[in-house]
Amino acid sequence: MSRRLWFLAIALLTLTLCALLRAPSLRAQDSKVMGEVKLQGATSVEKDAGVWVDGEYVGYVKELKGNKKLLLLPGKHQITARQSGYGDFVREIIVEPGQVQTVSVKMSLLPGATTPKVTSELKLTIQPPRAAVFLDGSYVGHAGELGGSVHSMLVSPGTHHIKVELPGYRTFETDVTLLAGQKSEVKTELVKGSIEQADSEIKKSQ
Repeated sequence: MSRRLWFLAIALLTLTLCALLRAPSLRAQDSKVMGEVKLQGATSVEKDAGVWVDGEYVGYVKELKGNKKLLLLPGKHQITARQSGYGDFVREIIVEPGQVQTVSVKMSLLPGATTPKVTSELKLTIQPPRAAVFLDGSYVGHAGELGGSVHSMLVSPGTHHIKVELPGYRTFETDVTLLAGQKSEVKTELVKGSIEQADSEIKKSQ
């Protein structure tokens, strides 16, 4: 190897090592730029409410902590919480760099919200359980609260459209037709895909 190539190799190695040594400090600096938002709910209704930030679904209240904690860029953001049979909880917040703030989520029952007198039972067993579930275009909860051994939902007899969405996964859609008193179950595991493949339901802010 010529002297010139030798010096070039040494220079490239030095630059690479410098970049690696600087990476941790850059990550630490990035974490100081972000602000953390903690969401609190007094009852299971609030704790299981789905959360949208600036129109994007991020999960449900009680899971947004630890490695799923809600870190946002400084500035103004809109927090929206949704739960079936309840009015949307909407809060405008200002996020400061490196600061932690707590938002108490409070849900209010919609006037006249009742269960149909004649019903069918629908269970949804879906992975991942944090996915958002929509019934006939309306958000009804995250998958984890609508399936398993004890969870299900009561719906009116007839044909219903089910849509399941989660950022980073392909949208799942299906139709079910239920008779009065019938029990039915929908099982699926979402396929990983691009976050850009999320449909409008999961992105809408209103």
